[in-house]
Amino acid sequence: MPSVTVKLYSVFFKLLLKHRLQNRIQSPSNDSQTFGIVSRSEESVAPANPTFLDGVATKDIHIDPFTSLSIRIFLPEAALAPPDLPDRPNRSLDTKAGRSPGDKDDSAAPDSRRHSLGIPKSSGTIPENALSRRNSFGSSTNGNHHNQSNNSNSSLTSNQNGSYRAVGFTNDLEGLNLRSSLPADLGSSNSNGLLYRGYAPTINKGRKLPVMVQFHGGGWVSGSADSVANDFFCRRMAKLLDVVVVAVGYRLAPESKYPAAFEDGVKVLTWLAKQANLAECSKSMGTGNKRVAGVGSEFKKSEMHRHIVDTFGAHMVEPWLAAHADLTRCILLGVSCGANIADYVARKAVEAGKLMDPVKVVAQVLMYPFFMGSVSTHSEIRLANSYFYDKSMCLLAWKLFLPEEEFSMDHPAANPLIPDRGPPLKLMPPTLTVIAEHDWMRDRAIAYSEELRKVNVDAPVYDYKDAVHEFATLDVLLKAPQAQACAEDIAIWVKKYTSFRGHEFSY
Repeated sequence: MPSVTVKLYSVFFKLLLKHRLQNRIQSPSNDSQTFGIVSRSEESVAPANPTFLDGVATKDIHIDPFTSLSIRIFLPEAALAPPDLPDRPNRSLDTKAGRSPGDKDDSAAPDSRRHSLGIPKSSGTIPENALSRRNSFGSSTNGNHHNQSNNSNSSLTSNQNGSYRAVGFTNDLEGLNLRSSLPADLGSSNSNGLLYRGYAPTINKGRKLPVMVQFHGGGWVSGSADSVANDFFCRRMAKLLDVVVVAVGYRLAPESKYPAAFEDGVKVLTWLAKQANLAECSKSMGTGNKRVAGVGSEFKKSEMHRHIVDTFGAHMVEPWLAAHADLTRCILLGVSCGANIADYVARKAVEAGKLMDPVKVVAQVLMYPFFMGSVSTHSEIRLANSYFYDKSMCLLAWKLFLPEEEFSMDHPAANPLIPDRGPPLKLMPPTLTVIAEHDWMRDRAIAYSEELRKVNVDAPVYDYKDAVHEFATLDVLLKAPQAQACAEDIAIWVKKYTSFRGHEFSY
């Protein structure tokens, strides 16, 4: 059973969330509002930091001028390694996610991790403590994992305020993205008194990393890409997986009802494909790189014809992605209702086929998906009044998200198993599903995974004992051993599909 602290916090969490949901239902909303919002005023927000102070640099980008859709990019320090070196060997569990060697590893405690049911198709020896980790429903195709090295060959220098920045990585395109007005005594500045102190890569010399597109949870009406909890989780995944994480700030309900959030997910994937193509065009046009005082250089009007811009003349090649993103190795990860978006985006990517090139979705991770249906499952009856998100509150969230004339628990956004949903399940990418023992939506997630396995899609289910909905992403549970264990388990599975041949490792 969950601890007493978790139970008490769940009571207050449910009271507050139910009050907010009821207030939003009673408050009149403007259905014609298309711009929308991506964050609530009560949300605690983590500011972006374009330096590698804690091993991950971040930046925020508003990618659609017609809506509030935005993203936050998480770039791990591993991107600073020379591109000709193989990825670094997997860190030991003692050093993962900031844990110092010698610290006690609580994640290995019995019953703190997921349990495995079913025999994986692996010829390797099963570790002695494997049964204390997880439960996997169905066998997953054995894959070897990428060996990554701890060497980061980065060139970092300390500035006057104690933070660190990369030196020698500059790009003419960076100027418009991340400039800030700073006093001249903090460093060199250009003629306008502008100074950028963050990471500015050289497009042609960056190390390419897989890209993880992440969709946060929050029951359609809350949460954000830049919230403190989501920022912490994305940083953890970027470090463990050595991937560029793109957290999507999709539009929230009830200001923007279905299909706004789903369209935003597809729009981000399309934007990433556009960025990759623009970066290739920019290189073919001979875009130069120039250093000014060791930081991002000025974007000269005389060189405008050498740069690729959009219709508005300001949305240029995103340098972090151009230098470090390998979009042929794209992973989708969705949390709670974000898992519904991830699954929808995966389907649209399958339908688009080569139209989405060079973006290729190689796998997706659905963390305790927000699936429902009109016919109640066993868990929906037994756990209807479960912790944090019970059935009555989730129904309120769906009423806020779906248009009134479309409200149904068998809506395609809610039920993944309705007939003729398309495309055929056999075309779906490998899908890892994470569920919790005390989550009332668990049975429908298991059923969806079973349908995928019936058509030979690698679709294991990781079932975590004594866990609640959002146990690995909720702010008060993020630092628990079980949350860390879940992130590590996801990393092991995902690396089967992001590793280059010849650098894999087995588990």
